[in-house]
Amino acid sequence: MPEAPTIDGGNTVWLLVSTALVLLMTPGLALFYGGLNRAKGVLNMMMMSFSAIGLISVLWWFYGFSVAFGADVNGFWGDPAAYLGTKTFLAETDLWGATAENPSGIGVPLYVFMAFQMVFAVITVALISGAISDRAKFAGWLLFAFGWATLVYFPVAHWVWGGGIIGAKLHALDFAGGTAVHINAGAAALGVALVLGRRVGWPREGMKPHNIPLVALGAGLLWFGWFGFNAGSELTVDSVAGLAFLNTQLATAAAVLGWLAVEWFKDGRPTMVGASSGAVAGLVAITPACGFIAPWAAVLLGIVAGAVCALAISLKYRLGYDDSLDVVGVHFVGGWIGSLWLGLFATNSVNGAISDVVGASDGLFYGGGLTQLGRQALAGLIVTVWSAGIAWLLAFGIEKTIGFRVAAEAEVDGIDVAEHAESAYDLSPTTGGSGGGAFALAGIGAARPAPEPTDPAEEPAEPVSEKVAG
Repeated sequence: MPEAPTIDGGNTVWLLVSTALVLLMTPGLALFYGGLNRAKGVLNMMMMSFSAIGLISVLWWFYGFSVAFGADVNGFWGDPAAYLGTKTFLAETDLWGATAENPSGIGVPLYVFMAFQMVFAVITVALISGAISDRAKFAGWLLFAFGWATLVYFPVAHWVWGGGIIGAKLHALDFAGGTAVHINAGAAALGVALVLGRRVGWPREGMKPHNIPLVALGAGLLWFGWFGFNAGSELTVDSVAGLAFLNTQLATAAAVLGWLAVEWFKDGRPTMVGASSGAVAGLVAITPACGFIAPWAAVLLGIVAGAVCALAISLKYRLGYDDSLDVVGVHFVGGWIGSLWLGLFATNSVNGAISDVVGASDGLFYGGGLTQLGRQALAGLIVTVWSAGIAWLLAFGIEKTIGFRVAAEAEVDGIDVAEHAESAYDLSPTTGGSGGGAFALAGIGAARPAPEPTDPAEEPAEPVSEKVAG
């Protein structure tokens, strides 16, 4: 006869701590993106991250968790009424994963698991904002975030983790969010960036990070919080959680070296922005693989991801899309690298859940052939097409109705003042001169000619040096 439901204190505490760590990542992202941005748009950039915390948290509680983790309806979404926000789950039997045979599940209250997954939803939406910095109306962003979370993230989370088509039927692996978070957000970033178009002056004008210490601080907070993101995704305190923790550190450290090596070779000098961006690239790439590969494969993954993402950020110049802070080059590309890596190096020898729970196979180099690699590629392709397509349609609809892009004059003078009536720094002139003082030096509010159309034919083939990533 099954024992009475029992809360596992260790698992519950670990998941609560992991939830707090993942929540910290979004303010860390705000600092990281804010530092990479120009001074006249840093607050708008950070506001998009903080507003995601507010909006997506409420949507997740009300219906998002049900769509993602409710009982599967048709492979595409869960029962929307399963965990509707009007219901309460505080009974001793309301433990996540509880069944008649195992009334305790993993010993974690349902609300703890709900909160853990909530902060994943928050940062996934916030990641997209880096692609559209300096030119998006705040109201348009909120409407886009609402629509994309509802139509894309909540269902995709179900596809991957909630018993839907990718995890339960395709048997693709994703330990902590390479497909559901990074490929998903990166594809959306490309879709919305294509609709909003290029920033005024890009790529002719240099649009370099305005505060590199903020970039480093944000990257450090992301690195710290990511241990909850990855190791917390095991949901229990065991050896696989330890493996995910170690692999996260190793891959991230190796990616810093990989990015810096490419930067040093290409440009002659390593930079702090490069080191910070390399760390994020490594964190992204190890996310889907951290609990499914051996540590040596994590080191190799980090080196490859750091080097490839350092090269991938130049794609926007070749292809002509303005992904302001390189969400595509880092998150989309890094997510794909990490996901495909599982098709090569996933092994049941480090995590028996690969075959026992997910029904997946070992990777190519562990005797599994090409089966798992094909599954990973198909999963990434499905999410890419759905996310990019819906993002484009949402952004296009918003632009044609309430308007998504700010006026060119507001963009040139500073989106912080135009959208929020505030600025990040007190740059008031200290003298009575008419030269604009510190405002002019910072490029804020200084008189300048009206912006010219950014016809690709009128722009130089080679853009100015622009050390941005993220």
